[in-house]
Amino acid sequence: MASLRLSLVLVLLLATAVGPGRAQTVSGKPVPRVPDADGWFGLFNGRDLSGWMTFDPGVWSVGGSGELSGRGPRSYLFSPGTYRNFILQADAKLNAKGDSGIILRAALETGAPKGYEVQLCNTGDDVQKTGSLYNFEKVTVTTVADEEWSRQTVAVIGNRIMIQLNGKLLVDYPDKESTYTEGHIAFQQSDQASQVNFRNVRIKPLPDDIAAALSGLQKAIPSLAEKKKSD
Repeated sequence: MASLRLSLVLVLLLATAVGPGRAQTVSGKPVPRVPDADGWFGLFNGRDLSGWMTFDPGVWSVGGSGELSGRGPRSYLFSPGTYRNFILQADAKLNAKGDSGIILRAALETGAPKGYEVQLCNTGDDVQKTGSLYNFEKVTVTTVADEEWSRQTVAVIGNRIMIQLNGKLLVDYPDKESTYTEGHIAFQQSDQASQVNFRNVRIKPLPDDIAAALSGLQKAIPSLAEKKKSD
């Protein structure tokens, strides 16, 4: 009983310290990470959510196998740092009728954050399916099954967003308005009926200079670079 009272006190203190409308850093400060030989950074350490931020900390967890899991009511998990030009890769798996997404250049804010959303929805009710750039370029049919891992490879350079699903290019979108220019990576947990898992999440920051960023993309993901170069 004493331990229960102590836990309740800690929860109340945390709620008071964070306050309404402020994101909580999960599991302490971010741990500095070193890129691999090709310049990729792992976004999760495989043990906890160190450095990540959320306004609803209870719904995100890291399992024993190092997978990130999101469940419960809608919430967003924000990366410690912000990014402008980059390549992002992540494996994702949804439950039956599940819905989720990855927000690019996301604003750190409550509610649905502003940013470009890579949609994740296989058999759910939303007509925009896995691989869509939500509300910018819609994919209405997907071959990804529920409870099946799929790989999203996303390149964001300047006003251009490219999305590969399992190695197939689905979106190559030039946003003439340059709606979002820099921000966090945010993972979405959509609703109580959904559960999403992520693994092998990594990012390769690219230079601000467009030509240099394209060169970096060509070295890392040649198929995307060739498509970009041909336009």
